[in-house]
Formats: sequence, structure tokens, C-alpha cells
Amino acid sequence: MLDALQELTRLAVHQKTGVRSRLMLDIASWRRRRREELAALGERVARRVAESGERQELAPMTPFERKIVHDAVAAVPGVHSESEGAEPSRRVVVLRD
Repeated sequence: MLDALQELTRLAVHQKTGVRSRLMLDIASWRRRRREELAALGERVARRVAESGERQELAPMTPFERKIVHDAVAAVPGVHSESEGAEPSRRVVVLRD
């Protein structure tokens, strides 16, 4: 719902100004909290994969969410992440290097 509202707002700004906006709505700090949750998830899964060596697939996510997880995984030595699948089922997979 928040993504739909954000897209409608972006379209309205573009129609009014002619400029494409990178506007991001964050109502009641939902996106901030989600960003923190996803970063923690990425780090936790990356550490688990670094220890076990077993690849881990995460649940499907939006491009915005996957980017946050990829960034968190990149900060953990010995592992990397890839995106697999097609939208809307595209997901992050974490693997040991």
C-alpha cells in the first residue's frame, strides 16, 4: 500500500514539475524500521552462511528491500549475495565465497 501511494505521489510530482522525483514516503517510520530489520537479517544470514558454508535463500523482496540486504551481506567477509528468480518472486541468495 505504501509503495502504491509513493508511486502515485511520484507521478503527481512528475506531472506537475516535469521532473522525475526520487521521492520516498516513510509513514510512521515504517521504511526506516524495515530498512533496519532487513540490514539485520542480511548480516545475520551472512554470518550463518560464513560459518556453515550452506547457501541461504531469503523470501521474495522488492528491489528496494533486496538492495538493503545485498549491502548488509557485502559488509561480512567471506560471503556474497546474488538475486535469483523473476519479479515478483525475485529473492536474495547468500553464498560463501
